[in-house]
Amino acid sequence: MAFKFQINNDVKFNHNEELLKKAEDNIPTLKHENISAKRIVDIVADKNAMNGFKAVNSDKDINKLSSYSFKKGEKIVLDFGNHEVGHFGIDLNSVGSPMDAPLFLHLTFAETPAEIGVDSSTYDGWLSSSWITEEYVHLDVLPTTLNMPRRYSFRYVELEVMDTSPKWSVSFSNPRLETESAVSIKDVPKVKIDDPMLRKIDQVSIKTLQDCMQEVFEDGPKRDHRLWLGDLRLQSMANYATFNNQKLVKRCLYLFGGMTTEEGKISANVFTKPQSIPDDTFMYDYSLFFISVLKNYFDNFKDQTVVDDLYPIAKKEIDLALKEVNSDNILQMNEDWPVFVDWSNDIDKETSGQAILIYVMKQFVALAEIKHDPDLNTYKKVIEKLSQAAIEKMYDKSKGVFISGPDKEVNIASQSWMVLAHVLSDGENYKLMTNAVKKLFPVTGIATPYMYHHIAEALFESGHKDDGIELIKNYWGKMVDLGADTFWEAFEPEDLNFSPYGSPVINSYCHAWSCTPTYLIRKYLVK
Repeated sequence: MAFKFQINNDVKFNHNEELLKKAEDNIPTLKHENISAKRIVDIVADKNAMNGFKAVNSDKDINKLSSYSFKKGEKIVLDFGNHEVGHFGIDLNSVGSPMDAPLFLHLTFAETPAEIGVDSSTYDGWLSSSWITEEYVHLDVLPTTLNMPRRYSFRYVELEVMDTSPKWSVSFSNPRLETESAVSIKDVPKVKIDDPMLRKIDQVSIKTLQDCMQEVFEDGPKRDHRLWLGDLRLQSMANYATFNNQKLVKRCLYLFGGMTTEEGKISANVFTKPQSIPDDTFMYDYSLFFISVLKNYFDNFKDQTVVDDLYPIAKKEIDLALKEVNSDNILQMNEDWPVFVDWSNDIDKETSGQAILIYVMKQFVALAEIKHDPDLNTYKKVIEKLSQAAIEKMYDKSKGVFISGPDKEVNIASQSWMVLAHVLSDGENYKLMTNAVKKLFPVTGIATPYMYHHIAEALFESGHKDDGIELIKNYWGKMVDLGADTFWEAFEPEDLNFSPYGSPVINSYCHAWSCTPTYLIRKYLVK
């Protein structure tokens, strides 16, 4: 499992001020809620728990918090009862003799117990340790109110007294949190879900989405407080099925559309602070998904103005993408514009990339029809050629599956994306996924809910409803069984200690691309 940082300092970007102004016009007014800590807990080792730690009730009572005092080396863990995103505050006072030295306090904010249980100083991964959500604070005078200026994503807060002095100790009271989100759970329409596990998965999915919906659809509120295109595609679909917030999707579309490269390529992600900045990272499938987001947005809101504004950018993106196709109508892998598909480097991505191109081309043609594009028939013929090439060169009729790459690899990503692209007939798609379930289940080598979503959707799309339900329960349901309040960035059911970064302290446990079961349940299972 690896990710290659891209550094493209020479790339030059357009900044379409008209489009970026429309992005700014759609910044949401964030909603806030005040929440108090619910209990005091102890973090204990448990080999059967996620990353080896769990939270258990302490012998201390949250209602008596102010009566407890803490000296050097002592600590307490507060549990807010659910995953939240916002600003933490707490009141502090000194107990005993006059305060003859500052309070030195260490605060750790954790989405899961393991982020407290594991010593963060041991982290030595490839992702920056500056993302670890802990703070060291000196306070010269007590009593005082400590309001932390940074926004955190957490359920648990550990307060560790690094030092006071032998003469006095510190007490805590009124631990609180002011949440932030662009949406409220109250905005979600109620649906009848009879299965208790699916009902719980739906609830956790919605909470995941809510906590990632800030001034943009964030990748994750703990880390990467930015907008990624692949995540946006999945988040927006889940949003339409739940909160149905139009302005936030519109804002994100204008951000990507307003900052393309001079040749028209769309960045994989954008920053919004201190101002809107496109990242110098590019992924082939993510760039194409701008078209998917635009098409799905129009389907939901029939907003012709947004299509009129952004169609020329979508068309340029398609034309750039088609330059990567060879004379045999096969997409060529390009290290400078890689096909992502999934974090895993254990799978060949050539066939998935071909399928994604076809999938997006079909959505683009639907937009071209809306725009009465004179090149419409040309693009339709391109789809035919790409599809025919996929069948002739990538489909093994004897095995009834798609192969990928020089080693003719058979992997679940290829089958899933070819189903979603509807390259074969409905009847052939059913047989394809039947063979995939026989040959490639249980799924291995995939460690993100991002790819698991596409596998599950392919099962539903091909008529394998029961297999789709089972996959959702076995994967997302396993996270629920392990105590998930929100769904995680990465998860291998067979390895509870898995981290793509080598430590749970840097993992994101509320992640945009993990929220889609609510979309799948409401699209395919709720009548």
